[in-house]
Amino acid sequence: MARQRMTGKQRRDQLITVGRSVFAERGFDGTAVEEIASRAGVSKPVVYEHFGGKEGLYRAVIEREMEHLQTAIIGAIQEGRWRERIERGILALLTYVEEETDGFIILAHGQLPGEERTYSTILNRVTAQVSYLLAIAFKHRGLDEQAATLYGQALVGSVSNTALWWLDERTPDKQSAARHIANLCWNGLRGLEALPHVADRRADHTADHPADRADTPLDERGETEEQRRTNGTT
Repeated sequence: MARQRMTGKQRRDQLITVGRSVFAERGFDGTAVEEIASRAGVSKPVVYEHFGGKEGLYRAVIEREMEHLQTAIIGAIQEGRWRERIERGILALLTYVEEETDGFIILAHGQLPGEERTYSTILNRVTAQVSYLLAIAFKHRGLDEQAATLYGQALVGSVSNTALWWLDERTPDKQSAARHIANLCWNGLRGLEALPHVADRRADHTADHPADRADTPLDERGETEEQRRTNGTT
């Protein structure tokens, strides 16, 4: 029985899927059109016909993965309570890492010639949306709306870097990792100070408490070694 011929769209989708696998495995520079064509069961001219060459196929792969990941994350944080939004956004990212590993590898490490890294592009878009949502929350809580972009950068940056680490480690499991990351993000946001400050050691040489001294280790009771000697607890 003769094999059914693919439509143009089906062939294009097939080549993008095959290309994603090869690019993730070998990188852009290490990938040859011949190998992509061979794995797809077509001749080289078919690849050129659809994409004009390796760079065109690589761009198509990146665009599809960017759209996939961006849609998943932004869609996850649009509605619900704030903690739920954070948890769903983190889970959306980790689920993509887990289920679409080849795509994430390309986005995280790939780059089109003459353009910024694709992962950075996605993060900038997600950060803009997160910052917008934070500004709304800050206004409601009487916090500085102008600082929302800074907090958005810090929030997205910490989550995205952890996702890069989890790509290789895969431990703890996805649900546990999401809970721990969300715990840090949520409790950090919930405890924001209206007027945060950083202690200036140069301006104030006397710490309010020995625990404030960066070079003074504490025990489980929160006492310094000096305090233990004074209190006779050594």
